[in-house]
Amino acid sequence: MQYQTVKGTYDLLPDQLKKFNLLENEFRYFLNLYGYAEMKTPVFEYTGVFQKENDTSDMVTKEMYSFSPNEKDSYTLRPEGTAGIVRSFVENKMYGNSELPLKLAYIEEMFRHERPQKGRQRQFTQMGVEALGDKNPLIDAEVIALGYYYVKSLGLKSLKVLINTLGDNESRVRYKEQLIEYFKPHKDELCFDCQNRLEKNPLRILDCKVDHELDIIKNAPKMELTESSKAYFEKVKMYLDVLGIPYEIDDKLVRGLDYYTDTVFEVVSTRQESGSQATIFGGGRYDNLVKEMGGPEISGIGFAIGVERLVILAEAEGIFEEMMEENNLDAYIINLIPNDLDDGYGLKVCQALRENDFTCEINYYERSLKSQFKTSDRKKARFVIIIGEDEAKNGVVTLKDTLTKAQESVKYEEVVQRMSQLMEDYYVQD
Repeated sequence: MQYQTVKGTYDLLPDQLKKFNLLENEFRYFLNLYGYAEMKTPVFEYTGVFQKENDTSDMVTKEMYSFSPNEKDSYTLRPEGTAGIVRSFVENKMYGNSELPLKLAYIEEMFRHERPQKGRQRQFTQMGVEALGDKNPLIDAEVIALGYYYVKSLGLKSLKVLINTLGDNESRVRYKEQLIEYFKPHKDELCFDCQNRLEKNPLRILDCKVDHELDIIKNAPKMELTESSKAYFEKVKMYLDVLGIPYEIDDKLVRGLDYYTDTVFEVVSTRQESGSQATIFGGGRYDNLVKEMGGPEISGIGFAIGVERLVILAEAEGIFEEMMEENNLDAYIINLIPNDLDDGYGLKVCQALRENDFTCEINYYERSLKSQFKTSDRKKARFVIIIGEDEAKNGVVTLKDTLTKAQESVKYEEVVQRMSQLMEDYYVQD
């Protein structure tokens, strides 16, 4: 019997989980700002939800955790968020019950069987949004803006926005034929995966991590857009300019999933420590996915953020120190009354503070005053409340403000009011 985590999984211990929660709560703040409603889908779905005909993505061909409980059915652990959201959108006929676009979001665990590495595990957390309904470049720009300004709000620097267009269906069909003709004479020069992609989805060859330095990739023909697709992309860029979002056009950007159409994008970190370009989040528009799942001809657009990678970047830039400062303890109660004489006075003070929205902890067992002060320091308590036999007898507490170092005796019934006043006075003065 092995009593340890499975390769590619890990425990989120309290300090690390706190960082996840901070990032997720800030993301929820932005979801509310932009009008997105969070939802959840099952951890596993029928395999067909994720696996489409002629799909050449690594996720589908190599990385899915699929299992069959019987000879008839095949299930797959959720490897990404979009397909499940779209399945639910169609199954629950959400397109008929809501004003479109319907703006949905998720924060969920995903599962992919790939080589574990820093910031990329086999079980990981993704946050994402999906706007389903109207196809409009204004929505594309707003979706990019939501993600961009979210990561900016965290304090991340050295950001670069990369955008591209994969064209509409007509542009893409024509381009695929052009790429097949271009790459066919060089098939033997391509990696094994790209040889398989050549007939099914040659656009994916342009984004290959193995072959990207080959001259045949660098010199591949550019897509010739239809006039309507060209006008659509120009409008997306115009709206990004209005929003003040700097961007670069990367004509090799196709993203890792085969269902994308028109606008695709990534926001990357250009920090040297992150490698050449570490993707923070990415996504794009998909015109055909809703119809493929049995729904009407409705387009969608979304993006996903890997929380593990975001935590690593946030740690590297030191942004958690300030974020966690806001979540420090309000009060720590030093209880100097011996256990056999303790009548619960300290617990009564602690409960009164909690009922008035002050975070509070109390010492549980007999220790020296010095030892308890060390605990309050470790917990970064704003106030230290000292209770001994005399304080309990007289219905008071000794209140110490750790910022001003002032110490005073306060009646039990006035503790909440006095702490509130001291906090207000400090910040007004500051």
